Amino acid sequence: MAKDIQGLGLALASRFAGSRWAEKYGLRKPMQRLAYLSTRSGFRLAGQLSARGHKPTALPANDAQPAAAQESRPRQSADSGNASLFDLSLSEEQNLIRTSVRAYANDILRPAAHDANEQGHPPEAFHQQLMTGLGLGLFSVPEHLGGSAPHYSPVTSALIAEDLAWGDFSLAVAALAPLAVANAIVRWGSATQQQRWLPRWLEETAPLAAIAVQEAGPLFTPDKLTTHVRASRNGFQLSGEKTLVPLASEAALFLTAAVFEGRPALFLVPADSHGVRVSPRPAMGLKAAGCGTVTFSKVALDKDARLGDGHFCYTDFISLGQLHWCALAVGTCQAALDYLLPYCNERRAFGEPISQRQSVAFMLADMAIELDAMRLITWRAAARAEQQLPFRREAFLAHTLCSEKAMQIATNAVQLLGGHGFTKEHPAERWYRDLRSLTCISSGLHL
Repeated sequence: MAKDIQGLGLALASRFAGSRWAEKYGLRKPMQRLAYLSTRSGFRLAGQLSARGHKPTALPANDAQPAAAQESRPRQSADSGNASLFDLSLSEEQNLIRTSVRAYANDILRPAAHDANEQGHPPEAFHQQLMTGLGLGLFSVPEHLGGSAPHYSPVTSALIAEDLAWGDFSLAVAALAPLAVANAIVRWGSATQQQRWLPRWLEETAPLAAIAVQEAGPLFTPDKLTTHVRASRNGFQLSGEKTLVPLASEAALFLTAAVFEGRPALFLVPADSHGVRVSPRPAMGLKAAGCGTVTFSKVALDKDARLGDGHFCYTDFISLGQLHWCALAVGTCQAALDYLLPYCNERRAFGEPISQRQSVAFMLADMAIELDAMRLITWRAAARAEQQLPFRREAFLAHTLCSEKAMQIATNAVQLLGGHGFTKEHPAERWYRDLRSLTCISSGLHL
């Protein structure tokens, strides 16, 4: 009964936050924050009741997936001799987030994916709708700066990336690019940088921003940058070129990787700075993300432009970026499997569904097996990052596995659709092109 009342209250608060009355009287942000905090408090109360002997409601089968966030917290069964070693289910708060993001991906991203791919940029008002509809701006900013994020969580960020990519890989990149910059500032930014930049993510029109790491050289690796920065009288001077930067033509801020005093560092570069030039460069995939090339010609930066105050770790930054791409790949591969199963059950050949052919059934089974492996290795690495344990090795293994298996799943998706897989009538060809980016891009997003 308590959960029903809580759910009704949350539904009313959420509906009012999206109404024109909330917009008219400036109550949208307070109501979004109220809904978030009420939900979190309700979950804490439910957990306390459960600990006192109340039996929790069973999670749906689709939501009872392993959660790497709790892999190091074994919980013994008190009422069974067959004690399970681990409880790998998601928390209720994470399930609520997943439900909201998956609904948004299904209702907004999927219907818009085809046209956005053809037009080469996200739909109009896409980011404003994302921030106000899901409240991701609030979620990316800590509570002490006016947001709703209790702490930085790579696992929850991975879940959000996965479910957005289930809607569309390319639009998920466009949606997460500004949040990736906010997450980097939250994790490594100085107090001055956080107070200067993060409140902007709480505004009605949050700033568009992107991370610029990738360069156009052959066999590029993120630890061998040609973009460089030198100290100047009033701060820094930046020169170089970045490619495959999402939202290049729209972004107001670039978080740019460059070599400074012989070591990689990150710099906050406003897009309207003198010497910044943007050139749209459509690629094989990621078309809806609006990727382009950004050239920096002796760009003058102030003394607070360098990210962090000495505690920044470039290796962790790149590893978290790799995990972000892995989470996107997991979501898109899940979308492919969900699309193929009913298709193969309904498509008939020689008087029976093609799913009854061993070659097809085995291919689908292999896809499901590899997908679970991709998900678990990604969540494991994200969990180690959240627990502040070394995770570079795990991130590298996750990126290696996901780069290989995502392309295998994408290829099989095109194959199982036959001639349809090669046409734009079905999304398999778009998945194939987008997933190919995992083998080409070393970073550029950040959990």
